[in-house]
Amino acid sequence: MSIHKILLNCLILSLFVSVSRAQKQKSVSQFIDLSGTIGQDQGTGALSYVYNWKTGKRKKFELGAGLRWTTYAGTKKEFYTAGPASLTRTSSVPFLIVFAGINEENIDTLVVQRPLIHALNLSFNMGYQFTKRIYGGINIDVVGFSFGRKSSSVLTSDGETMTDPEASPTAFNILLTGDHDSGSLNSEFFVRYQAGKRWSFKALYQFLFAEYTTHNIVQTAPDGTEIDQFRNKANNIGLGIVYHLQ
Repeated sequence: MSIHKILLNCLILSLFVSVSRAQKQKSVSQFIDLSGTIGQDQGTGALSYVYNWKTGKRKKFELGAGLRWTTYAGTKKEFYTAGPASLTRTSSVPFLIVFAGINEENIDTLVVQRPLIHALNLSFNMGYQFTKRIYGGINIDVVGFSFGRKSSSVLTSDGETMTDPEASPTAFNILLTGDHDSGSLNSEFFVRYQAGKRWSFKALYQFLFAEYTTHNIVQTAPDGTEIDQFRNKANNIGLGIVYHLQ
């Protein structure tokens, strides 16, 4: 084989590799996301890494996974009976449970004086590129773990008040829908504006489950079930900044 054919084959191979890489880059989106939210006497900060695959003919729709660290803090927040769903809801069918009524008679209140939760979760992410600069999406934590500050807490159950000096964040987080969930889970609805090649800014609405477990006291349900997990459902708004890796 002549040197010219060798060079030509090398050039073709280089072009093929370059095109393959370019196509792969167009089909993938990677970014780092830093967000902050605020609500009534509470707030969060979150740092995420997201890897999305672009799908569809025009590659505008994205699906992917990520890893998110969320820190939640509040002051004298009310946490309510977190489950089991068979006691707290009128229907416990997975997914449909989010539309079910609440059994108020089985709901007690735990007031956590100084809640502070750090949660590390795997997330599911979905988005759509509406225009060159406007992108919208949703994401939700799926599974992970939490830790944080132990706090003095007051449980009010059947007119009786009990105190736990060291309630702590529920350690294991898992998404099972509604009151089947356990632990602290973050989710967002957001709109993002592309300000440059690498940077975007976003506005978001956050729905967050923050959960504490008692250790010295429990709620006793009418059927005798002992409950030690209590949940605050936070509705916050916030802003974020995104750095695009790819």
